[in-house]
This record gives sequence, C-alpha cells and structure tokens, in this order.
Amino acid sequence: MTVAVGDVELAGDLTVPPDPRGVVVFAHGSGSGRFSPRNRYVAEELVGGGLATLLMDLLTPREEAVDLRTGHLRFDIRLLADRVIGAIDWLATEPAVAALPVGTFGASTGAAAALVAAAERPDRVGAVVSRGGRPDLAGDALRRVTAPTLLIVGGRDPEVLRLNQMAQALLGGESQLEIVRGATHLFEEPGALEHVAALARHWFVRHLSGEGQTGR
Repeated sequence: MTVAVGDVELAGDLTVPPDPRGVVVFAHGSGSGRFSPRNRYVAEELVGGGLATLLMDLLTPREEAVDLRTGHLRFDIRLLADRVIGAIDWLATEPAVAALPVGTFGASTGAAAALVAAAERPDRVGAVVSRGGRPDLAGDALRRVTAPTLLIVGGRDPEVLRLNQMAQALLGGESQLEIVRGATHLFEEPGALEHVAALARHWFVRHLSGEGQTGR
C-alpha cells in the first residue's frame, strides 16, 4: 500500500492479524528497506504474537538512488524520523489499526529515527525496540523518550554495544539492554535472529497489551 507522509508517498506493507494487540512500525536504516529479510523475519514473528506490523521504505525510489551514490540520507535522522512520525500519524487514519497502541522497531540508524518518533509522539508510542541500532544518533531526544525501550546488541559488536550503553544512560523512561551472546552486528549466527525476534515479541506484547503487567 501507499503511505502518505507529508508531500511524499512511500511504499509499505501493512499486515494485520485477527484481534491485534498493537501495531509496530519498522524503521530501517543503512540503506535497507521494507524487503530487509531480517526485519521481515522479525515482523512475521510479531504477527504470530498477535501484533500488526507496518514495514515501509523510508526513502522514495529517487532518494534511494541518491543514497546509493552518496550514503548520506541513511544518516539523515531528522528526515527518517519525520517519515516514521508520518507513518504513526497515518496509522491513526486506517480503521483496522487506528485504535491500537503503537510500537516502533528500529535497526541500525533506523533505531535513532524510531526513538525520535517516540519522543515526539509520547501519547501514541508505547514501546520501542532497537536491533543492532545506533540510538546515540537520536541525540537530545533520548532524554524525552518515555516509552519502555529495549536495546538488543550482539555480544561480538563491541563498538555498537558501547554506544548503546551510553544511549541507555540518557533515556528518559524504562529501558533494558539485552546482549545476544556470540552474535555480530547483523545477527547472522545460528539462532541469533530467532533470539532477537523472541525478545522483541515479548517486549511489545508486554508493553502494548499490558500482558504480564499489574494494574493494567
């Protein structure tokens, strides 16, 4: 489907299971898009857990062509965050998911965009998950993130782990750092991506549906 965000239209795939508990917007980074096999696998696992998912290209085809040559748009966190925010607002107009709590899932530089979106839509975003992300690139927005945030990093990705630890110290709300032992940046090792998907699924189900929480 087409997701209208500001003055651009972005291609997206919205999947809605029966009786969804929430909807998760995926923010891709580092030149990736909605066809990322890793994010599509995680999305399938979330759908299996009763969560709707929106995978979308954060760049238009023309912008993607420019980024392939220059690589600079994938680091334009403000642009990427505005696209994620636009997608969150767009979801509120879709009858099948309009009333659902929203989560954001970010990978690589997309994690920063997911966190900025959470900071700017605190009444809509109820949970954030970062996979091998660069949350540090969210800058001052980190202190304004009140949504519960899960940071997932490979144990063999030391520099990204260090950056995640620094970012976690700045987050304004509940946060948790999970280290997947033996995994490198892309979680290509046997069982690593499955572990990521299980962690993300549990986090979103818990925080978007209230399952396992008292007083909700």
